[in-house]
Formats: sequence, structure tokens, C-alpha cells
Amino acid sequence: MRHEVLRHEVSRHEVSRHEPRRIEILAFPGVQLLDVSGPLQVFATANDLAGEAPAPYALRVAAAGGGVVRSSAGLGLATEPLPAAEAPVDTLVVAGGRGVDGAIADGLPAWVAARAPRARRVASVCTGAFLLGAAGLLDGRRAVTHWTRCDALARRHPEARVEPDPIFIRDGAVWTSAGVTAGIDLALALVEADLGRAAALAVARHLVVFLKRPGGQAQFSTVLSQQVLSPGAGGARFEALQAWIADHLAEDLTVPRLAEMAGMSPRGFARHYRAATGLTPARALERQRVEAARRLLAETALPVKRIAARCGFGSEETLRRSFLRHGAVAPGVCRQRFRAAGAGGPGAAAGDPAEPEI
Repeated sequence: MRHEVLRHEVSRHEVSRHEPRRIEILAFPGVQLLDVSGPLQVFATANDLAGEAPAPYALRVAAAGGGVVRSSAGLGLATEPLPAAEAPVDTLVVAGGRGVDGAIADGLPAWVAARAPRARRVASVCTGAFLLGAAGLLDGRRAVTHWTRCDALARRHPEARVEPDPIFIRDGAVWTSAGVTAGIDLALALVEADLGRAAALAVARHLVVFLKRPGGQAQFSTVLSQQVLSPGAGGARFEALQAWIADHLAEDLTVPRLAEMAGMSPRGFARHYRAATGLTPARALERQRVEAARRLLAETALPVKRIAARCGFGSEETLRRSFLRHGAVAPGVCRQRFRAAGAGGPGAAAGDPAEPEI
């Protein structure tokens, strides 16, 4: 049953620039350690870099009953008891991990459902999306989780629009992210929305991570997936070829041309390549071109026509058909989503502009 959340006036979520934003990270037995520590460290580093200025964030890790909660890695996390549902909070971050189904069975979604209306925004890391779904917060929204669990999330919560590809998704005031390290990307995006791009860049630089992988970037690269599908079938022999293809996407890459680069006959190349990667050369090449085009849509302002040519599609229409064939949205919509993921750019404050209500 869809959870009906309370509506709030914008003023309720406006935060003074001198008052720290309350960040709450929800943990439970069997939580994924990095789902908690990754986002926590991003916010903590933003506090450290504030110097003499007031810290922008007040941080809390909470769990039912409080005390030490053992993560799936075996390391215990010191947590505080769950706050009252009506207590002030700016951002609720729900972690994931092997214990998420146990947390759902223990009734934690009821607390999340009661807590969410008090928050300006709610986010999940990895399989924490299952807790948001059980709390009714994903109904009618786009969402993502770890790529291995996207099908399960879609089956369990058919009201949600689950997308297996992006690293993170923002749909209104609800943010969801993919597996493990994607929680760092999501937290950096939250910092950027709060404090501006320069502040998020400083945090990323301090943590020696990228700022930032676009939310719609693929969870794992096409090149990598092609290499690891069948490593025992001789996939290593094509590693150099894969790298060469990535640098020559605009060229006419026929099977005879690829076979020549691999030092094989066209027939032998096609047979061995498919055995090693699980894909025909044509299908694999199209996937690489789609991934390259996604990156250019996210990271540049190049016209779609030029992106199509640079990635070897020949025309915008061929690019569009390839995107749709691989389950992606049209290129123009893809670019709009990348831009939406970076909303709340430099100088954006908590209530300026107001974020949509949960």
C-alpha cells in the first residue's frame, strides 16, 4: 500500500546558513560498512574543511536500540538510538547491506515512514532502497540500487520505476544510489546541492575521489563487463583490442578490421570473441559506443550530432535507436537527467531554491 507522506511548507525545511544541517545515517545489524562510513566521511570532511567557520553538518549514526551494531564485515559501529519521529532532521540516509531484509522484518520501515516527512530529503545507499520501498517512499519514483538487486527491487516494488544503470538518481526529495562506493558519489552530490560545487570539489580532492561521476553513468563499464564475462574462455587475449577500440570508435570497425587488429581470421575472431565475451563483435561495439556517447552527454556540451559522429554512429537517428535498443532513454532525455543530477549548483543553500516535498 502506497505510503501517504505529510506535506510541509518550505519554511519548515529552511536552514540558517549558520545552523548545521542534521544528517542521520540509519544502520542495522548486517549493514554494509562502506554504506555508512563512505557518506559519513564525505560529510565529516566537509566539516573539517570548514575551518574556523561553523560546521555545516551535525552527524549521527542511528540504529534501533542504539549501541554497537555489527556490520556485515564484522566491524562494530557505535550508534545512537533511533530519534523520535518528530525530532528535527535535514537529511535521512538509509544504508544497505546483507541485513536489510532482517531490518525490514524487524519493522524498521515503519520508523522510516514516520521519520521521512520530517526530513528535507531522504536518501538510500545500495540495498537501502529496499527499506525506502517498504516504507512507501519509492512509489511512482525513479530509483536505483546495486545492479545485482535491481530486478528484485522492481519485482518487490512494482510501483517504483527501477533503472539498473545509474550510479544515483534524484527524484524530487528522494535520492537513491547504486552499490557501495556509489554512496560516496551520492553524498558528494548532496554536499554540492548544499554548499556549492567548489565545496564538494574540495571534499572530493581531499578524499582523492572524482567529483563527480554523473548520476546516470553506468554502474560498471561495458569494456569491463565484456572482459570478465568468460575469463576462462580466453578473454585476456582481447584486452588490448578493447582498449584500441575505445580510442577508434569513430572509425569503420568491421569484423575484418577487428580481426586484423587481433591477428586472427574474421571467422575465427568472431567465434573466439563471442566465446570470451558472450557478445557478437557488432553487439559489443554498439555497447561501447553507447557508453562513450553517455559520457560525452554527461561531461560535455557537444551537440548530439557531433557526439554521434565522434562515437561512430554516423547520424543522430542511429545514435537514438542504439540508445533505445540498449534500454536507455533517448539522448536528449539522458542529457537532461545528467543536468538534473547536478541541480543546486554553486551557492545553493538548503532552502534556496526549495527542494520538492517528500
